[in-house]
Amino acid sequence: MKGSVCVCKWMKVGCSALLSASLLVGVNGGSVEATSGNGMLVHGHKLVGQTLFETPKLSTRFANQSGYTFNYPEDGVRGIYVSGHSAGGERFHSLVDFVGETGLNAMVIDIKDDHGNITYMPDESSPYYNIAKKYINDPEEMMNVLEENEIYPIARIVVFKDTTLAEMKPELSFKENGSVWKNGRKEAFVNPFLEEVWEYNVGIAEEAAQMGFREIQFDYVRFPEGFENRDETLEYETGKYGDDEIDNVQRRVNAVTDFVAYAREKLSVYHVDVSVDIFGYAATVPEAPGIGQNFLKISENVDVISSMIYPSHWTSFEGLDKPDLYPYELTDGYAKLENELLEQLEDKKPVSRPWIQDFTASYLGSGNYLQYGKEEVEAQIRALYENDINEFLLWNAGNTYTQGVDYDNP
Repeated sequence: MKGSVCVCKWMKVGCSALLSASLLVGVNGGSVEATSGNGMLVHGHKLVGQTLFETPKLSTRFANQSGYTFNYPEDGVRGIYVSGHSAGGERFHSLVDFVGETGLNAMVIDIKDDHGNITYMPDESSPYYNIAKKYINDPEEMMNVLEENEIYPIARIVVFKDTTLAEMKPELSFKENGSVWKNGRKEAFVNPFLEEVWEYNVGIAEEAAQMGFREIQFDYVRFPEGFENRDETLEYETGKYGDDEIDNVQRRVNAVTDFVAYAREKLSVYHVDVSVDIFGYAATVPEAPGIGQNFLKISENVDVISSMIYPSHWTSFEGLDKPDLYPYELTDGYAKLENELLEQLEDKKPVSRPWIQDFTASYLGSGNYLQYGKEEVEAQIRALYENDINEFLLWNAGNTYTQGVDYDNP
């Protein structure tokens, strides 16, 4: 590993500043052990107790805090997605009220967003200062509000979709004709083969853990969609994965799986759960050939697996030619399939907590979508409950969630 020299080059900060923030990034890819403290974490539907760490005096302001007490919800995590903008604005309070007035109990909050920015301002000594946006003005106050309202906090970190890092360090990305390659939405990805990219993202996860988040949720843990069609034409490094004799599909699967295992190991000192968002269709194939996601290999290396099973995102599934029209049937069919797969992992089986749809996919065109409201959201939840899946997350990119949904007895 390149250690502190490499990280200094990433953010163009002095190495003395990096060393003072080494708790956050982990010099040489590692984590700084807490010198003393008490922490308790039991996975599943159990208690997460108060965590108190004594940390080096030179650490940033989030590291040296007294800790928060968050209980893992007895009936399972049922949460909503909250963007950095919403978490840092007036809307946050209305979302807190929304959760408190329903059977919901958790928030998944952007800490590193889809563009590659972190959503709050760390100390200037942080190696992530130059990629920070002041969306969340006062993270400590935000955490206090979550604690006071007994809302379970989950930090969402978008990993390999990262236009910011790709443009800043093109050698960590994929290039085409010498320039950073971008998909049709003008988004760039960084290279999952490179352990420097792993360290960079786990460092951000460490900051989130020190802020008080009880779970780190990694999203976009994959190669770009359709990568199997361009893996021989784009320019990129393969790191330690270039010397083996396996095919390109297995190289990608190994890199993605290894990142997940690496992140979980490095975060273990912080007593947080690790979860990964994964395409629902990854459970229907031995492995997704382009993106490098193998459902079982990822699942056995996390505490929580969150399949994105929005009906609108399937082309077809189990005879449903227009899946968005069938929220109950789609969710029921997927849940049965996933349950069978996860049973294979026995004692390594993670908690299943799917992402479900609380938005209308009008872009599918007339006759191909439903207006999603109370009935459609409840249909998905009911299908999960009937298959003994008691946790779920609601996705709405604009954070506008359906009113009047019965989350307990749909």
